[in-house]
Amino acid sequence: MEGVDLEEDEPLMDPAWSHLQIVYEVFLRFVASQETDAKLAKRYIDHSFILRLLDLFDSEDPRERDYLKTILHRIYGKFMVHRPFIRKAINNIFYRFIFETEKHNGIAELLEILGSIINGFALPLKEEHKLFLVRALIPLHKPKCVSMYHQQLSYCITQFVEKDCKLSDTVIRGLLKYWPVTNSSKEVMFLGELEEVLEATQLAEFQRCMVPLFCQIARSMNSSHFQVAERALFLWNNDHIENLIKQNYKVLLPIIYPALERNTRDHWNQAVRSLTLNVRKIFSDHDSAFFGECAQRFNDEELKQQETDSKREALWKRLEEMATSKLGENNPSGTPNGKSSQAAG
Repeated sequence: MEGVDLEEDEPLMDPAWSHLQIVYEVFLRFVASQETDAKLAKRYIDHSFILRLLDLFDSEDPRERDYLKTILHRIYGKFMVHRPFIRKAINNIFYRFIFETEKHNGIAELLEILGSIINGFALPLKEEHKLFLVRALIPLHKPKCVSMYHQQLSYCITQFVEKDCKLSDTVIRGLLKYWPVTNSSKEVMFLGELEEVLEATQLAEFQRCMVPLFCQIARSMNSSHFQVAERALFLWNNDHIENLIKQNYKVLLPIIYPALERNTRDHWNQAVRSLTLNVRKIFSDHDSAFFGECAQRFNDEELKQQETDSKREALWKRLEEMATSKLGENNPSGTPNGKSSQAAG
């Protein structure tokens, strides 16, 4: 539900934290110490230990999760032998969260660790890492509580695209797959993430996904929720995105022209109408003749639609009249089932 903001819930503070903190602090210093020999310590900090550590990320106390985040990041850096296992274990937590529970308190912290890990991935990216993007990170847009970790998720996604721009088509199509239909605040977040991805997108990848992408952008531009419409129109304030659009305007303008026209005529919000006029001017200045063609095509289609609507309305009216006439013929007395009303004798 859009009206419920899960982020407003007060975090639960563990009353035993003053004791737990000492344990975490000692262990963190042990892991971070240069004197700790990873070869010896890995006998104790093994797969079983790491799984138990990861289980603690579901703690409701944000202070505990913050320590866990720092400790796990240190373990990942120090114990190279455990890196694939840690990534796989985090992957499994995400799968369970996405497809089973949709409840976990530590998704944001785990994504924050992954943001740093992804940043350190060597090029070219391994197939394992690309599969992680497709199977775990992109589906993380699906849960209703995505707002609680969206900032960290968006950073991870953008890191992938910046490392390999060919992934932008995959990411954009993934965003479209999970695009919110009724949650306006979530849609604003998606549009913000989309801008970050497009910022790192090159022409060839843009052209692969631009048609379904701009069908969605047109719908967002027409949203009655002014923040959604505004956020969609703000995409034209980005020079790189505007340049991509201009290079493909003959494909994209016919898709979004109806949205531009309807906003100009009917949108209730003055700021949205003003932004729409700015976008119209960008297209008109770029190629006024083609802009005029799109306007004419839109007007022609509107006239055709009006004619179709008029014909449909006339047909229904005629059918209604025929039905009324038929009813009158079958029931000349105007009583149910054609039976005359008779006084009881």
